Amino acid sequence: MIKPYTAVGLIPTVRGIRTRADIRTNLEHLHSLTKAASWLSSLDLPVRLIAIPEGGLQGFNDEVLDVDHAEFARECAIDIPGEETDDLGSLAREHNAYVMAQAKARHEDWPDRFFNVGFIIDPAGEVILKHYKVSPLFPVEHSVCPHDIYDWWIEKYGRNLDAFWPVVDTEIGRLGIMMANEGSYPENARALALNGCEVVYRASYPHPATGNEMFEIQSRARALDNNMYLVAPNMGTYYLHAEDSTPIDTFGGRSFVINYKGAIVGRQDYGAGSTYVGGVIDIQALRDHRARAQWDNWLKDVRTELYGMLYEQPIYPKNLYLDREPMKHAEYREKVIEPQIALMQQRGIWAKPAD
Repeated sequence: MIKPYTAVGLIPTVRGIRTRADIRTNLEHLHSLTKAASWLSSLDLPVRLIAIPEGGLQGFNDEVLDVDHAEFARECAIDIPGEETDDLGSLAREHNAYVMAQAKARHEDWPDRFFNVGFIIDPAGEVILKHYKVSPLFPVEHSVCPHDIYDWWIEKYGRNLDAFWPVVDTEIGRLGIMMANEGSYPENARALALNGCEVVYRASYPHPATGNEMFEIQSRARALDNNMYLVAPNMGTYYLHAEDSTPIDTFGGRSFVINYKGAIVGRQDYGAGSTYVGGVIDIQALRDHRARAQWDNWLKDVRTELYGMLYEQPIYPKNLYLDREPMKHAEYREKVIEPQIALMQQRGIWAKPAD
């Protein structure tokens, strides 16, 4: 039996990077923040899971500054495993905890490209799961995702849940990754659930979407719909460059630990600094609910034959970046966003506005 334990979501201050070496400053901060967060949170139940939000290592300068993709891949992206995950492995060993985190990282088969990769490190310090983000923040995020190179991806990894939504079975439950904008689409959470997931990492989300409750509504719904725990720490304040003296709270706080019924069991509204959120995870209670509930263990009642019809006609184009690097902001709006809106209107799914 898995005893209840505390999950801690870090809410770090981060400094945007220009080179991979700049990540060192953020790693040092994460070590200090983890020590404080774990010590105080373990006054309740032992901390066995530590979540570092998306952006915690590198920030988001590739997106904010519309940086050239290949340049960022060469100068700022990391390798997984690599020096940075080794550092986080020492943090996992020190606290005898699993670490969930994210980084813009290279793929050994794609020179001058980077992906947005969520990963999990076990208490021995080893990377035990890598998830390549399948739903980037499309207007501005430059990372390649598996759907952008879909034909190549399924030839290499197969067309199955593990190829896109891997889950790892551990001594604290079955863990999976659903980063940031991935949680905006219910299909990603459902895919993890159908692959057996019990505890999901979901971070980060920008303001004003957090202040307008999108992050909370989505996160609670994904947990409830699939009877999963969801650990959703957001970022703290952001320095665009290491030498900047004034940070900006571009994320708006609102960090959560949410249980399998969509209830918040850990909440931290503050975001203008470095802090953390903590909450108890009870895997045995989750498994008991899934096994004995008659109604609200929803997954057993999914009518797949009906819902399959929803996705028979393609919408978002696959293989966008098989033969080119990802677009910058203006080109993406012209070549993807505007044609996609027109497609929805042409099919009669969306009615055109009066003007």
